[in-house]
Amino acid sequence: MIFRLLAKVNKFLLPSFTKQGLDLAKASKFQLALIGWRYFVTTRALDQ
Repeated sequence: MIFRLLAKVNKFLLPSFTKQGLDLAKASKFQLALIGWRYFVTTRALDQ
């Protein structure tokens, strides 16, 4: 339940890098951290 709520919050608050066409090879450490966080939360939300 918590991860589903976090996933919805992430969707509204954090930027979508796929819509921006971000190249992962050129992403900053902060952008990579955000991508990792979104991946972590999304996979946990889908497992519930």
